[in-house]
Amino acid sequence: MMTITKMLVGKVTDIDTRGSRTFRVNDMEIALFRLSDGEVLAVENKCPHKGGALSEGMVCGTKVHCPLHDWKIDLHSGVAMEPDKGCVVTFDVEIDPNSGSIYVTI
Repeated sequence: MMTITKMLVGKVTDIDTRGSRTFRVNDMEIALFRLSDGEVLAVENKCPHKGGALSEGMVCGTKVHCPLHDWKIDLHSGVAMEPDKGCVVTFDVEIDPNSGSIYVTI
């Protein structure tokens, strides 16, 4: 049985615009990305190609470029852009508009 948990993982101000932060839940590392429009998205921090740390990649629009082989991963869907194939797990993110606290549903 899978348990769904909403976790407080930090504040929006903890992440630079077009930057990232990571946190770990059990055996999975999760990367938070703050896009240029302020949106915060969360994905598994592991490229589906060779396991590169996506949090170390460059964010362009709503995609992150894997630092190892430049695969482009859509941060909304987790899907690799063609011609590459694969995907990473994505997580729902909520931001408290008053406090700026970031909650991720695991």
